[in-house]
Amino acid sequence: MSQMQKDRQTANSDRKADRPWLIRTYAGHSTAKASNTLYRNNLSKGQTGLSVAFDLPTQTGYDSDHVLARGEVGKVGVPICHLGDMRVLFDQIPLEQMNTSMTINATAPWLLALYIAVAEEQGADVSKLQGTVQNDLIKEYLSRGTYVCPPKPSLKMIADVAEYCYTNVPKWNPMNVCSYHLQEAGATPEQELAYALATAIAVLDELKPRVPAEDFPALCGRISFFVNAGIRFVTEMCKMRAFVDLWDEILESRYGVNDPKFRRFRYGVQVNSLGLTEQQPENNVYRILIEMLAVTLSKKARARAVQLPAWNEALGLPRPWDQQWSMRMQQILAYETDLLEYGDLFDGNPVVDAKVEELKAGARAELANLDSMGGAVASIEYMKSRLVDSNAERLNRIERNETVVVGVNRWTEGEPSPLQTEDGGIMVVDPAVEQEQIARLDSWRAERDDAAVAAALEALRAAARSGANVMEPSIAAARAGVTTGEWAEEMRKAYGTYRGPTGVSGSVSNKTEGLEDLRAAVDAVSDRLGRRLKFLVGKPGLDGHSNGAEQIAFRARDCGMDISYDGIRLTPEELVTSALEQQAHVVGLSILSGSHLPLVEEVMDRMRLAGLAHIPVIVGGIIPDEDAQKLRAMGVSKVYTPKDFELNGIMGDIVTLVRDTEIAAE
Repeated sequence: MSQMQKDRQTANSDRKADRPWLIRTYAGHSTAKASNTLYRNNLSKGQTGLSVAFDLPTQTGYDSDHVLARGEVGKVGVPICHLGDMRVLFDQIPLEQMNTSMTINATAPWLLALYIAVAEEQGADVSKLQGTVQNDLIKEYLSRGTYVCPPKPSLKMIADVAEYCYTNVPKWNPMNVCSYHLQEAGATPEQELAYALATAIAVLDELKPRVPAEDFPALCGRISFFVNAGIRFVTEMCKMRAFVDLWDEILESRYGVNDPKFRRFRYGVQVNSLGLTEQQPENNVYRILIEMLAVTLSKKARARAVQLPAWNEALGLPRPWDQQWSMRMQQILAYETDLLEYGDLFDGNPVVDAKVEELKAGARAELANLDSMGGAVASIEYMKSRLVDSNAERLNRIERNETVVVGVNRWTEGEPSPLQTEDGGIMVVDPAVEQEQIARLDSWRAERDDAAVAAALEALRAAARSGANVMEPSIAAARAGVTTGEWAEEMRKAYGTYRGPTGVSGSVSNKTEGLEDLRAAVDAVSDRLGRRLKFLVGKPGLDGHSNGAEQIAFRARDCGMDISYDGIRLTPEELVTSALEQQAHVVGLSILSGSHLPLVEEVMDRMRLAGLAHIPVIVGGIIPDEDAQKLRAMGVSKVYTPKDFELNGIMGDIVTLVRDTEIAAE
């Protein structure tokens, strides 16, 4: 053996492998008790951190018995109404030893307060708690829709959490700049970089006056990110390297952070759900694996925590086995391969370097544009409209077959999936869960000390109105038995509520290419009606995933329809009133949270009472075939799911429905 071979063998034997990233699954459903069982089972299977999904009422600050919570309780996450729920959620899980990520934004101060209160009950040293609270409201206005208060007071509450954690829970990441949903809303890589970094800048600018100058770099070091990795994994890997460079650059040049350890780009990731397909869903396993490589292969830009969707998330709620399968994917890469034994595989690669520089240049240009408009908060309407435009362009490319999606617009013929078993291949939340949760909530209210609750709410109210940090009084309120809805109502009273921009203009469109036949059909029906075809697009309930509704409204406008789309979170009563006042010819409802049956049923009942039974109603969402049949039995004219990606076909259906309705009325 040559000396060179001996040296290489010695180097290999001395090489120390990197520690694996935190392995998580994003989970929570039905009840705190059911979710606790799921968490403990996942931890026993090798999961190394928790990632909590909360239901929509919890995310938007409503108790489970609120009118807006109907049909939403326990559907997309776990309902947490008070300290008792949080206590059950983490039963037998020692929080001092756990790393917990909580995907919560508008009610982040409150859920963190509940978490701290439970940790105290367990006897934990609160200063040792580790984890992350997402706490990013700016992206909620742009993409996810679970905001409550206006941007400026929301930014203030983000800073409240960061300031409190810096002093009291120093190992906690108090804010997770979330670009994940930006990509889900159609962001290009450059937009994702720029909009996320602009959000971080807004938060740091808000935080800087709150702490001594010498402590500010350490506070910068606690800001983390939560990103998305799509299917174009070379571009996505380069995007992550660009994130690393740009964050380092911003912290050093804008904020004077000299210590490199405080400039590290620390992020967790869930890979892309936007590209998961209802058609041939088994193909999603390959997509998820490839997307994971983008955030693990490059050591310089490797994620600190990874959570993967399951193969069947385009169909509905994954089962425990489905989540286990995704977790095993992470474990195989981390423990069976030699990936973690080597340095960065892409350093010095000219192709990678060129792509990273291209992405950085595009992001810098967009950051300068946002800065000229006054920063992220002042640019919310602009960013929202750009995302809607980018998403429309993405869908256009798929419709024109310029972007190939296997099983969707190419190679659509295939064998039935054996993974979709007799349960439909998904988990279905028992509708009885909602009433059971409400009964527990009623018991909680009946058994608590009303005087202590009133005093805690008064202290919380005083802090909010005076501009003081709300964290201490929130923790006191948690201990006293205050509920999620009561806490959020105090924030609404102090700071007001907000309706974000839709990104969809109602003005006449000049985007007519390829739509000539549809525009002619709309014109013909409009002439027959005696006025422009009126299409009301609505999102009943708390579901804030508005991308589909926006694109339907966007395309309908381009086809020449008179559209009405007022955004998210409207009650069935408000939508029916709007349909009556605006004399809508067709109503389209978009619901992706799984609450379609009760919400659509209420809309249909109210339309009949309002004398609008003749108006066709169409519904879109993640809707199993069995539920689609029930919706049609209620009188729904058409049901669309993610497999119905050809928007022009939907537009043609709308024209036909309105024409046939008008003919029948003559």
